[in-house]
Amino acid sequence: MVEVPDALSTLFSAKVETDGDRYVVEIPKSEVSHGAIAPGETYRVGLLSQVNGESSPAPQPQEPEQDTDPARADTGVPQPPVDEGEIRNVTIESLGDQGDGIAKVERGYVVIVPDGEPGDSPTVEIETVQENVAFASVVDENGQGT
Repeated sequence: MVEVPDALSTLFSAKVETDGDRYVVEIPKSEVSHGAIAPGETYRVGLLSQVNGESSPAPQPQEPEQDTDPARADTGVPQPPVDEGEIRNVTIESLGDQGDGIAKVERGYVVIVPDGEPGDSPTVEIETVQENVAFASVVDENGQGT
């Protein structure tokens, strides 16, 4: 099993294409629209080889667990990595336009935390989950849980 760090912004499959004297990997538009990545930003890219024929298998990403909640049926679009009522430790990375703390979890998914400051690591309860952002409340400012 491949261990995937929390800092991973996105994971998708794509072909490496030739474009003159360079090679191009196209990023699906859905990765930008879900907020996993942003145009104009710089990212570190890792490539995993495809298993072909008799070559030794390269580490492959593990399939996500099937979501049995009918309200979140598989639409081919990645589902949010958090659930309402979930308790999580997060780290506030920046401030949003309204002054709320912004934390990122798996795949770069954004969690908004009121009154958070960059560097804070509170324990939060996820209150509202949307396709590309969740809203949480602090249950312990020191990140120790309740």
